[in-house]
Amino acid sequence: MIENRFDEDFAEKIKDDPLALRVYTSNIIGEDENLVLHGGGNTSVKIGDYLYVKGSGWDLSSIKKEGFAAVRLDTLQEMAKLQSLKDSEMVKRQKEAMKDKNAPNPSIEAILHAIIPFKFVDHTHADAVVTISNSVNGRNLIKELYKDDFLIIDYVMPGFILAKEIYEKTKNIDWNKIEGIILLNHGVFTFDNDAKKSYEKMLNIVNKAEEFLQKEASLQIEDIETKPISKEEMELLGKEISKLRGERVESVVLDSKEAKYFASLKNVEEIVKNGVLTPEHVIRIKPFPLIIQNDIKQDIENFAKEYEEYFKKFAKDEIMLDPAPRWGIYKNRAVLIFPKDEKEKKILKDIISHTIKAMLRAEKLGGWKSLNQKDLFDMEYWELEQAKLKKRA
Repeated sequence: MIENRFDEDFAEKIKDDPLALRVYTSNIIGEDENLVLHGGGNTSVKIGDYLYVKGSGWDLSSIKKEGFAAVRLDTLQEMAKLQSLKDSEMVKRQKEAMKDKNAPNPSIEAILHAIIPFKFVDHTHADAVVTISNSVNGRNLIKELYKDDFLIIDYVMPGFILAKEIYEKTKNIDWNKIEGIILLNHGVFTFDNDAKKSYEKMLNIVNKAEEFLQKEASLQIEDIETKPISKEEMELLGKEISKLRGERVESVVLDSKEAKYFASLKNVEEIVKNGVLTPEHVIRIKPFPLIIQNDIKQDIENFAKEYEEYFKKFAKDEIMLDPAPRWGIYKNRAVLIFPKDEKEKKILKDIISHTIKAMLRAEKLGGWKSLNQKDLFDMEYWELEQAKLKKRA
């Protein structure tokens, strides 16, 4: 269950400063890894004519006032009415509407935050909710669990497309009758004119999902013994994957009992090909992991070939990223990650640990089924990330 971290005494001291309140509740959201991981999620507050929204590059757990970008509300709201808008143009228009041009770029969800008619808006990628929606019967389960109190949105690409979808679906609704928005395979939005109430709405939504999972998909996993991976095998993995990535990586074993159990599942290959925990994770961990049977070099070559085929299947004029795995399953032995440094080691360990738990729980609900490869490709090869690569080329 998600702990309520709201401190009434502290909040009382800053009650007359809405941006300070926004910073505070953003921090307590970001401190819980079951809500957001490593830069995930975003928050906002409306002050006067401006939306103060989480800026690119900031983490909710540590964000400060200067981490919020102030963008004119009317500009963002007008953008939602457009029939189409490229991401690069969206970023340009948002930048032009910023109060301080030196502030960080606004979140790609700024338009959506702007059209939600409440002062405080919170967005998380809560594990429990996403785990349920990432099961084969996810939409029906979410609908049964939350009834008609929530707007439920099928997955669409984050950014303008998502904002446009919600804009069209909410033209004639009474927002006061909606407790929140659940984005299937993605996350949750809550909102209120009171920072505490918006935060507590988030906790209520997530804890309802957690209660359901504890009842219907509880995990009792015994620690199992697996054959250790030799030093020579670990070195070979690091060497071959480093070649593919173009920089040195190390091989690290995740030794939790969940990881060992997961690697021993007979259908583990099928599970991991059915998508990631939440869309942005594909940028960190690729659309699927390396599967190791016995021949490490051959299996790494097979991964690179499969990744190149995935790229060619969906690419138009994109530049292919490196075809090196970020994590792997050594069947019946271990789950591994392949980080380039200590920072990435922490990120990969956290994301993969949360992903494994979610996959195991979803399997108990009938099977894991997240995003298809086309949706994953669109996120991994997002226009703005590609623009950075093309500048370097």
